[in-house]
Amino acid sequence: MKTRKFLATAILALAFGFTSSAQKTVMVGGAAMYPNKNIIENAVNSKDHTTLVAAVQAADLVETLKGKGPFTVFAPTNEAFDKLPKGTVEMLLKPENKKALQNVLTYHVVAGKWNAAAIAKAIKAGKGKATIKAVNGGTLTAWMDGKDLYISDESGNKAKVTIADVNQSNGVIHVVDTVLLPKK
Repeated sequence: MKTRKFLATAILALAFGFTSSAQKTVMVGGAAMYPNKNIIENAVNSKDHTTLVAAVQAADLVETLKGKGPFTVFAPTNEAFDKLPKGTVEMLLKPENKKALQNVLTYHVVAGKWNAAAIAKAIKAGKGKATIKAVNGGTLTAWMDGKDLYISDESGNKAKVTIADVNQSNGVIHVVDTVLLPKK
């Protein structure tokens, strides 16, 4: 009887453990972001990220972001791109500016899976700020304002994380409201 009760308790604990650690499907741009799909498979469905998807395609970064990873992507919305000076996006999307576009986009990507808890832990360890190395070699700074998470670029622009922890099969996306720009 004790063995059966222990086994039942162990099974319930295991089941609860798997349930509580399961990754949730999050809605972004009117579309479900499934944790079992990769960054590209999910991003193409977000109506809020059509500019980002077009930029990733123009920069030939699709296969990279479909890769194993893990990657952390700070994903600017269409509205974030709209904040850039008039003509900037169109200029970056031109084939002759592919290297510059790649530099901007890879500034939004960090190697590894940095969920909000990991970023918060790094901020606490850094006494209010965490320095994060972007894939392009630039530096991002994470910090909190109350309960809001922000990412600053090297020029002092700040992006608020509006949706955190959008888990992907090859990393995590954090939706941001501003395009981060590397130093020239």
